[in-house]
Amino acid sequence: MVGGAVIVAGFGFTSTATADSLRAALDAAIAATGLTPTHAATAADKAAALGVLNLPVIAVTNLPADTPTQSPASLAARVTGSVAEAAALAAAGPGARLAAPRVISSDRRATCAIAIRDCP
Repeated sequence: MVGGAVIVAGFGFTSTATADSLRAALDAAIAATGLTPTHAATAADKAAALGVLNLPVIAVTNLPADTPTQSPASLAARVTGSVAEAAALAAAGPGARLAAPRVISSDRRATCAIAIRDCP
């Protein structure tokens, strides 16, 4: 929690994504929102890959199906429109909102969305 808010970067990525892919997606999401996340999140089976970001990692086991953006690949593989958006929202907790829609790394192997939840 930073300044009364939980800020989580959610990630979706292909099996060919590299550390540079993940960092590029994170940097683009930070640039788009002006927010610096305190945690990273993704689907539980891929969570270990986020260790390269030097943020605490939240492994999400139940990704929400409804997300603002809809990727056919995410829908087919994970039954959610965007793994990045779903992971960010789920990890940030009840009442969280996306700061902006997901962004895509320049190599198109990773996506990142930042969710924020205000804390009393």
